[in-house]
Amino acid sequence: MTIKEKQQEIIDEFAFLEDWEQKYEYIIDLGKELKGLSEDKKTEENLIKGCQSKVWIDAEFKDGKLFFDADSDGILPKGIVSLLVSIYSGHSTQEILDSDFKFISEIGLQEFLSPSRANGLMAMTKQIKFYAVAYQLKS
Repeated sequence: MTIKEKQQEIIDEFAFLEDWEQKYEYIIDLGKELKGLSEDKKTEENLIKGCQSKVWIDAEFKDGKLFFDADSDGILPKGIVSLLVSIYSGHSTQEILDSDFKFISEIGLQEFLSPSRANGLMAMTKQIKFYAVAYQLKS
């Protein structure tokens, strides 16, 4: 499934949720499904700057694709980063670089978040793009 198809799937899932309480619960449930990171991956290098909670994203490049793992010490950020990992993990660096994050505004996520959480979300998306650039330069 392409990144765009995964984004559309998320947009469709959010469309069925009636209010922000249900959407909030859905995001939290996504976080509960995230396997998380081992303690040795929760490093300063993997820590996302600009998040209210601690959020870590780790990337591994194999077989021409980037695979992300993530974790957070907060339930909502863990759900948000889980959402991003589910969309972008397993794609080539070029696919990630060519993609956008418009689905975030289409599901209304930024409007739902406090300004500091919205800044954290943007920091997470920037880190995913950063990993794509860094691994593209290495390959």
